[in-house]
Amino acid sequence: MSYRKLGRTSAQRKALLRDLATDLIINERIETTEARAKELRSVVEKMITLGKRGDLHARRQASAYIRHEVANAETNQDAVQKLFADIAPRYAERQGGYTRIMKLGPRRGDGAPVVIIELV
Repeated sequence: MSYRKLGRTSAQRKALLRDLATDLIINERIETTEARAKELRSVVEKMITLGKRGDLHARRQASAYIRHEVANAETNQDAVQKLFADIAPRYAERQGGYTRIMKLGPRRGDGAPVVIIELV
């Protein structure tokens, strides 16, 4: 299995992807760099597949991955609830390919390629 390291340690990389996945589920569209978006795509597609399964074990697996914060505990429940109640039923007939990446161009500060990743 090959993956992008994104210039971080494994713990930092996991935290970054958890945060981005939670934001994408809540907002359904985020702006980030191309490398992050390509890594995020596989994570979010797995979360939506869990949502489509819909059983208690899938809900607990998704809840374990989606970001938990003490100050933002209601946001996590909102994210898990939205994933299982709104997003997953939308893709009931679709076999993968739940996200779209659209290129915006280089970032002004460092020239990193910026994209919008959104749910289809």
